[in-house]
Amino acid sequence: MTQKIKRTRLKGIMGVIIVLFLLALMLFSCNKETEVYMPLIPMPQQIEWGEEWLAPVSFTVQSPDDFAEEKDKLIKMLTGLGLEYDSNPGENTTEIHLKKAQVENPHGIDGAYSLKIDEKIIITATSPAGIFYGSQTLKQLISTGESPKVAQCSIDDWPAFRIRGYMQDVGRNYQSPEYLREQMEVMASYKMNTFHMHLADNPGWRLESPKYPELQSEEATSRKPGMYYSREEFVALVDFCAQRYITIIPEFDIPGHTQAFRKALNINSMNSEKVQNIVIDLIDELCELAPPEKMPYIHLGTDEVWHPEEKVDEDFLAPLIDRIYEQGREMVGWHPGIVVPGDERSVKQLWTGQSVPLEGHAYMDSRANYLNHMDPLVAVSQLFYQQPCRKPYGDEFALGGILCCWNDNYVDEERKIIMHNPVYSGLVTYSEAMWTGKENSYGEKYWAQLPRAETPEYNEFLEFEERLVFHRNHYFKNLPFPYVKNAHIPWKIIGPFDHEGDMTTSFPVEQEVKDEYQFDGETYRWNEIVLHGGTIHLQHFFGFPSPVKEKQGTIYAMTRVWSPEEQETGFWIGFQGYSRSGGRRGGPTAEIGQWHNTDSKIWVNGKEIEPPQWEQPGLEQTTPEIPFIDEDYFYRDPSIVHLNKGWNEILLKVPHGGTSRKWMFTCVPVAVNGMNVREVDGLKFSLNN
Repeated sequence: MTQKIKRTRLKGIMGVIIVLFLLALMLFSCNKETEVYMPLIPMPQQIEWGEEWLAPVSFTVQSPDDFAEEKDKLIKMLTGLGLEYDSNPGENTTEIHLKKAQVENPHGIDGAYSLKIDEKIIITATSPAGIFYGSQTLKQLISTGESPKVAQCSIDDWPAFRIRGYMQDVGRNYQSPEYLREQMEVMASYKMNTFHMHLADNPGWRLESPKYPELQSEEATSRKPGMYYSREEFVALVDFCAQRYITIIPEFDIPGHTQAFRKALNINSMNSEKVQNIVIDLIDELCELAPPEKMPYIHLGTDEVWHPEEKVDEDFLAPLIDRIYEQGREMVGWHPGIVVPGDERSVKQLWTGQSVPLEGHAYMDSRANYLNHMDPLVAVSQLFYQQPCRKPYGDEFALGGILCCWNDNYVDEERKIIMHNPVYSGLVTYSEAMWTGKENSYGEKYWAQLPRAETPEYNEFLEFEERLVFHRNHYFKNLPFPYVKNAHIPWKIIGPFDHEGDMTTSFPVEQEVKDEYQFDGETYRWNEIVLHGGTIHLQHFFGFPSPVKEKQGTIYAMTRVWSPEEQETGFWIGFQGYSRSGGRRGGPTAEIGQWHNTDSKIWVNGKEIEPPQWEQPGLEQTTPEIPFIDEDYFYRDPSIVHLNKGWNEILLKVPHGGTSRKWMFTCVPVAVNGMNVREVDGLKFSLNN
């Protein structure tokens, strides 16, 4: 390496400028061979770019015995990318060395590594996990094609948090082991190391029990009866994860969420010694399947105990927790949840937005990161600006975070769990926060809206967005990834006008767009603060900071898009992002001829765009057993919009009130690419012609 280029971890304004400069070189330059950069996620703690690309003809790997398994994995990975392994290295063979030595690791968390790419490739770590993570970074540094090449660089990297997790609710909606392994592979590629498996809920108990086979009975299972994990399948998943340095946290959620459990075993009340003994047996059966070093945590739920038959005495959990400790494991419970007197050791998983760590207890953070509530576009920015545990890095109490997918509603095809929730785009985004850490805490400031344009915080997101769509294009070609660049789209809004409960009321903005309006003795002007994004939350349903404070009314939003030619193009258009839990919150769904039950509308160049022909119009909120089909914009076909050559005006009417839950809109052009989407080439947005 002949010259070192600047460290690229974001450090305030200068960090943003440096990274944007490097990104500009990659995207807009003349493609000179000496311009070295690859858009890594997660971004390493320290990285210095070289001036040249390494172009291996073939490679060989040298490794100590301690790293023999990682050597085999690395060879398999590189040959899969089109590089040729040479067991008899020659003059043109690129040497890859795996070395065991101390590396920089400020937080003392397993997985630190260094990676040096010059004429040789050297990955150094103290443990196999470090070699594995260094190999994942190496994979992203390879530009594949007819002649693969590797970006020369020098990296020192380490994890900011001990727990970097992702959860799937397989109790409500069973997912096959094959499908879970697909998700685990993605986790491993982005250095996520904890898979939280919510194994039991009201619809089913999904882990085989030799002693209590009734738990798997069709009579007790209200969704997908007969679908559960055999003991052999569960052991195989634990081993599959262990090979990728992922720990499974199994959860039996008790005493709430136990309809299947109670029905199977003819239990009228959870508050009995009989139930305690059964659960102890189930804990013992679970612990037989993996030793503590492979499965160090057992999760007992303890949240949302709402029904009389679920209520238990305060000492009910104590013997269950004791048995977990006797088995050499740590007990995890939701917080808020049941607090056991004298419990000073259990790990708490924070789940509501207002929950705070319980003094003296280690904790995992799952506040405000439920994918099932998130719109795909805002999900990325919300997770990007979240600081896990509200700390820049972990410590003995702040273990890390778990990104959760609670698809409570019935799903008829397992693939739809990923299609209907921003799983992969969210997981990739969250991985950077968990591995690299977040130096700045913005609180909830940017969880529902992007920062103002041209601020350092906004530019940081633009840089990340470029990296994210690169990963979408290169690593998720055949996987759902509902995200397109949208942070550049500006909107001005006006209102809210008082519709007095009648959301069909028309206001003067619909007749003519001008600077100000006189209506009902009031003067209305367009908001001076320009909003950005493909999805705008005018008022966030969880109370995150957003631009509108009124409880109801009609807002109008406007932008302009320039097209290089007259064309018909796809648009994601929506006025309600349905949560995939709790039925259809905000229902009933739209009737035929409506975009939403609030009478939302959209015009392009004065022509109204018609809504889709809904397959399930008018569904009430309490319909959790009816699968989603086309209710949300990102898993139905895009709407086709005619754009004139030159500038086109887009105007939206966004009323709110009645039963509607989310005051929001989505409007962004998309091009369908197989099962995925891409940006529409050549379009530009501006509020001024």
